[in-house]
Amino acid sequence: MSGLKQELGLAQGVGLLSTSLLGTGVFAVPALAALVADNNSLWAWPVLIVLVFPIAIVFALLGRHFPSAGGVAHFVGMAFGPRLERVTGWLFLSVIPVGLPAALHIAAGFWQALFGWHGPLLLMAELGTLLLVWAVGTRGASSSANLQTLVAGLIVTLIAAVWWYGDLTVAEIPFPAPQDVDASGLFAALSVMFWCFVGLEAFAHLASEFKRPERDFPRALMIGLLLAGFVYWACTVIVLHFNAYGADRAAAASLPGIVVQLFGEKALWVACVIGYLACFASLNIYIQSFARLVWSQAMYNPQGRLAQLSKRQIPFNALNAVLICCIISTLVIYVMEINLDALIIYANGIFIMIYLLCMLAGCRLLKGRYRALAAVGGLLCLLLLAMVGWKSLYAIIMLAALWWFLPKRAIVH
Repeated sequence: MSGLKQELGLAQGVGLLSTSLLGTGVFAVPALAALVADNNSLWAWPVLIVLVFPIAIVFALLGRHFPSAGGVAHFVGMAFGPRLERVTGWLFLSVIPVGLPAALHIAAGFWQALFGWHGPLLLMAELGTLLLVWAVGTRGASSSANLQTLVAGLIVTLIAAVWWYGDLTVAEIPFPAPQDVDASGLFAALSVMFWCFVGLEAFAHLASEFKRPERDFPRALMIGLLLAGFVYWACTVIVLHFNAYGADRAAAASLPGIVVQLFGEKALWVACVIGYLACFASLNIYIQSFARLVWSQAMYNPQGRLAQLSKRQIPFNALNAVLICCIISTLVIYVMEINLDALIIYANGIFIMIYLLCMLAGCRLLKGRYRALAAVGGLLCLLLLAMVGWKSLYAIIMLAALWWFLPKRAIVH
């Protein structure tokens, strides 16, 4: 059976990763960081990028040397065997019922801001978003990459326009002196801001679809990481300059509010459309990544429907299966009116656990100073699990349960 089509270039990879990292966070997180740390948040972004760099480099190296649609699960399998590979794959898939409906709800919220939609209309907007993801996904990774590169350009253009028309200058950036930085505020901001850099594990599933994965995948990962970090920092400067944050304000409304202040009420739709597209881009890369993971796991039984590729070399059946799960989860959450805030934290615990497993795989597969980087990344992941607190038990219990139950299923070669 032929593999996935190799059609991604460097620019497309940068667009995919940067939009997956920006996602919903570009509108909400700068205001949240400013709320907990005020001007100290301007130092928090570069500090966070430095902390995330070891993890990103390990992802880049593993994707360069071992490109696979299985992503982190494939790396873990090479390091620790097929049993833990299956567990890691299912651990990643366990995010679907929790994280994706929450992201859909946030995306639909931009239509609520524009048209005042509530209840069934918001549900239809969420289901319509899934239909769009399906339409883009059936055209292949290249189409997704081209769309998301365009979205990245729109986000950068919007931020640049606000800087220009807001008369922001480098001299006016309220950088506190290093000796005046409040350490407690800095750490509080870091705990909020880390979630902006959840997305590396999803990007890893696309490594095998680069034309030259050994060269372009690591470059796209590092450039996309730096671009997303710079955009977040620039948004934070804007939020601080316009004082567009506070406990009584919705964080996601900060940037749209600034756009209306500068350009008038008619510009609200521009901010909302770009915000929706940013959310859509993040959803898209995750759903495409989930589909590729399902396909790679199904390869244990090559005759199964989920292991089949379409004529365009797309995991069409796996994509449909993932989207059906998303639809069911979205409908259940809508009917039961489940509060998603705590569930999102549980999902973040799973993401950190996946990062930790990837770092441990790097300790086994990499050599020299790169092995040391993987060890540093692993320590950082443990620190992040501690920051999540007792809610990280959800990820630990899920990992243990999958380890206990999955091996009982026979694997067909």
